[in-house]
Amino acid sequence: MKLKTRNFVKVLAMVAAITFASCSSDDNAPDDGPDATVPTCTDGIQNGDETGIDCGGACAACEATEEGTTLTGTLTEERTLDATKTYDLEKSYSIEAGGKLIIPAGTVINATVESGDETETFIVVQKGGEIDVQGTAAAPVTMQSTGGQPGEWGGLVILGDATTTAGVDATAEVSNFKYGGSADDDNSGSITYLIIKHAGAQINAESQYNGLTLYAVGSGTTIDNVAMIDGEDDGVEFFGGTVSASNLYFENNQDDSIDWTEGWNGTVTNAYVLHTEEGFSTAVEADKDNGNPKLINFTAVSTVGGTALQFKATSGATITGLSLSGYDTSIDMKDDGPLANVIIEGEDGDPENSYNANATVDVAIFDWVNADAVVGGSSILTGNITSDLTLDASISYLLTTSLSVESGATLTIPAGTKISAQVESGDETETFIVVQKGAMIMVEGTEAAPVVMTSTNGNPGDWGGLVILGDATTTAGVNATAEVSNFEYGGTDDEDNSGEISYLIIENAGAQINAESQYNGLTLYAVGSGTTIDNVAMIDGDDDGVEFFGGTVSASNLYFENNQDDSIDWTEGWNGTVTTSYVVHSKEGFSTAVEADKANGNPKLIDFTAVSTVGGTALQFKATSGATLTNVSLTGYDTNVDMKDAGPLANVIVDETALTTAEDDVFNGTAVDVAIFDWATK
Repeated sequence: MKLKTRNFVKVLAMVAAITFASCSSDDNAPDDGPDATVPTCTDGIQNGDETGIDCGGACAACEATEEGTTLTGTLTEERTLDATKTYDLEKSYSIEAGGKLIIPAGTVINATVESGDETETFIVVQKGGEIDVQGTAAAPVTMQSTGGQPGEWGGLVILGDATTTAGVDATAEVSNFKYGGSADDDNSGSITYLIIKHAGAQINAESQYNGLTLYAVGSGTTIDNVAMIDGEDDGVEFFGGTVSASNLYFENNQDDSIDWTEGWNGTVTNAYVLHTEEGFSTAVEADKDNGNPKLINFTAVSTVGGTALQFKATSGATITGLSLSGYDTSIDMKDDGPLANVIIEGEDGDPENSYNANATVDVAIFDWVNADAVVGGSSILTGNITSDLTLDASISYLLTTSLSVESGATLTIPAGTKISAQVESGDETETFIVVQKGAMIMVEGTEAAPVVMTSTNGNPGDWGGLVILGDATTTAGVNATAEVSNFEYGGTDDEDNSGEISYLIIENAGAQINAESQYNGLTLYAVGSGTTIDNVAMIDGDDDGVEFFGGTVSASNLYFENNQDDSIDWTEGWNGTVTTSYVVHSKEGFSTAVEADKANGNPKLIDFTAVSTVGGTALQFKATSGATLTNVSLTGYDTNVDMKDAGPLANVIVDETALTTAEDDVFNGTAVDVAIFDWATK
């Protein structure tokens, strides 16, 4: 029976005699009034033991107002809400065994909670009751609080008859409700396209409500396309049961996004978690006995660090399609439980693996939520990449701390991709991209769509740039220690291949490492000649544009603009070639266009043009360093050549002739056409 149905003809007949001030009003004749012995429940008249018109007494599901827009008390029969009306939830509304609540697409339910009533305000589906949420992508159902703050009500609670390690008729922490049995295929109804906001009211010192709380809910229940947003506690918590769920979205739930305990053994397919507020607990928390539930395609993104997956006691899970971005800790075995219980991509979980993989869930499938979603279409890069990863040029990436491509892995960055270092003050030194020995990077920019690495603040020194560590020779030796994070570099393979870089713009790098050292835009440690570097622009760096620490790599078509130390710097016997490069200085205080130091590996500069509008020094050679220079054009510098330590001029060869004096006027070559770098400057 649909309790909102009215006998329209009878209502019209009574208009002159009856004024509906509320459900409890009644102006009928005494023999049809409250003292009548038999309630009718559907005649539009208050009679029998009814406390209102067709409600109360034997007509148990009382509509509290004429419009029936207040939800409170109990429901023992079937009731369908009206999507054209907004409903107020006042304290608890309980769908009892045998009752069924049908909520059509587009319905809005607001928890109207006075201070102190938060714990008493929730919707509960008891064992044997059912809920049917019929939302659609175009018209989801919404349950929220009128105050719009986390923790203002208790969310949706469902109690089922499936198995749980808590036993049969266990007592819930919510109002001592009973749950649990032996019917693993128990059906508590169907939920599709539901948004739950602002739940998580405090029950006691140890417990809080969640957005969606599932006590021993059975596999006959359908849960698909549910969003849990701004909860004070968990997004969803499974207390045992066998229910599965798909297409779940979680945003800034302040404890855990997905929590399970008591041996839950269902499956969550396609879940997306977003954390942009500090202080949350985890993306996933699992506790107690391991029912081996499954997560299939789970993507979690944090802009504020934190822990992704936490397993307590002997809990575990089987996870496939895992993508974590931005978390400080990927796996936390809280009680030193067996890692063998946590199977990720077919192998035991590895807390040293950041699981920073391509997103396995496209956040666009949750456009129906109209939430913040991935920080305006961005994804977070941080941690270690241990398997091949290809970025998506349609997504803007945020680099929040270091991103390390580990040995054996390849990071591929398609044309048009933008990566922005989002750095809080003090974290600049810890924010960089590093390609370790044995790893590779493939930057696939084009002239029409270069790859951009920059910072959100847009200031020189905001981050550490791109660092590549190779296995070629360097005078520092084999497995030398870099000034960056003590990384190891250098070996004996001069043909070592660290990948390919084409059409890349690096901006605002040069973070300070210590009193003696800074990052560069592009830092190349013992990189081998098998590596390709072509069309790279280094702009507004606080230190060098590019620095070569030994190695044999060559580069072509390089553009440098206002790097505040040196544009090209080399040391440790680098002996590659730079072909076609252009340096522009329009800000005072830089060091040089070129700085060379230590042993001379006789590298080559071919077609090198440097232009200054603020004077300064063009070429500086320290210790015994030198180079072979061909077609060099220098304009506007106070000093063309500075032999800093009075090293041998013969080591500096210009157009096949060794310098005889630092004042030799030999730097009047044909200038490189700066227009070839329009792709970087337009």
